[in-house]
Parts: sequence; C-alpha cells; structure tokens
Amino acid sequence: MAIHEVFPNPTVKQVIFQVRFPNLFSMESLVGEYQRRIMARFPQAKLVFRRQLLIGHDMSDSSVERQEGEVADIEAAEKIWAFSSPAGVRLNLRTGSLDMASTSHKTYANPSHENRFRDVIEFVIANFLEVTHIPLFTRIGLRYIDECPVPERHSGRFREYYNTALCLDRFPLEDATEFQFLARVARGGYFLTFRESLKDIPDQAKLVLDFDGYALNVATSDYLPVVDRLHGIILAEFETSIKQPVYDHMRRAPEVGDGTP
Repeated sequence: MAIHEVFPNPTVKQVIFQVRFPNLFSMESLVGEYQRRIMARFPQAKLVFRRQLLIGHDMSDSSVERQEGEVADIEAAEKIWAFSSPAGVRLNLRTGSLDMASTSHKTYANPSHENRFRDVIEFVIANFLEVTHIPLFTRIGLRYIDECPVPERHSGRFREYYNTALCLDRFPLEDATEFQFLARVARGGYFLTFRESLKDIPDQAKLVLDFDGYALNVATSDYLPVVDRLHGIILAEFETSIKQPVYDHMRRAPEVGDGTP
C-alpha cells in the first residue's frame, strides 16, 4: 500500500535532515549573510558554545589564572549558530555541518499540502550554497522517528499491527521488559540504519521505528534528488513495517492529550 495521503494523526514524531562538509574556516564571516537570507522563515537566532570534553587533560597546573582558563574554554568550545522558526523547525549550523529538525511536519512532499518538509530543505540548502559555494557534501542524512501504537502486550495482537523484526517466537512480547532490534544495510549505493524498539511510556507502550538513511560524498548540485531517494527508501521500509490497523490509527483524529502535534 503506497502512502499518498497526509494523515491527521501521523506516527512520525520527529524528522531530521543533515548535511556534512569539510570544515569551512570562513563560516564565521559568512553566517551573517546566511542569517539575512533565511531570517523571514527563521527569525529567532542565538549563538551557542558547546564545550569539548578533553580526555586526559592535565588540570594540575595551578599557575594559569581562572580568568585565563575561562577564556581558553570559550575559545576551545564549538560554535553553533542556532535558528528556529515559528512552525517549530530548529536549524543548527556548525563549521562542518548543518542540521535541521522538525516535530510539526506531516508530509515530505505531498503536492496537495502546503507545509512540506522538502520545501524547507530546499530553502535552507539553496541559500546556504549561494553563500558558501561548497562543491561537496561528505554526508547527507534523512531520519524519521515514529512512535506507533501497541494495542496490548500480546505477540499475536502485535503481529496484527506490524511486520516486526523483533524475535517474538523466542522472546514473547508478554514477557518482554525491553526490546530492541538494529540493522545497518546498503540500498543501491545508499545506506540505511533501522532501529525497532519497544518503549515504555506511563500507562501505554509504544513501538519506536527509527529510519536513518544517508548517502556519502554527494556533489552539492545533486543534493535534492539524493534526499528524495533517501525518503523513498525510508517510506518503503515504513510501509513494510506497518499493517492496516496502523493506517486506521493514523487516519483517526488525534485524541486530546495524546501528545500529537
């Protein structure tokens, strides 16, 4: 069953997009122009310093004054230019990567829906490339995290909802306190990390389906078709994982207080 609709109660809880590239030492001088270009959609901005943890660093030298140490800490910290949109999309820019996360999007590219995640990716990256002129992305990643309903802790009922990768024949759901499955596979020149796990939420269990697709060493001129292919791989795996009761769940209006955005 191919998914061509936008569900009122989707299982996806977060979608994440990331590109990596060789460290761009001129990023600090370029970020102001990039901010100006995306400000209409990402009006909120802040500069974050993330400290690097130094393993085995000698802290016994008491000759360095505290003030000098604080300055050194700031200089050694990683700078992250963080932007956010009123629609709930967060964008982080570093000297070697750009990532974006959304909890509000219900579709990647459905033409009948205005709020498409693909459009945001295209806006963010097109403006980034116009400012930086980077020729290569060393990695492009697209990740979907879904929280899916578990009707009850019963292996038979669970199989009515899912084509699960969990080994229920050996470890029945009725006895499980924790369940995880991990697979890393190649798909036609692309890669996918798939995680399936049972998550306990107060009074209600959830099945977490985590699809992390990525491609390596992509010319920036080809980034959007590559993201489209990654989305196709993820969508196919999602469709393989779920059965009709999950489609019925997504078509229902969300209940008040169920945490659905």
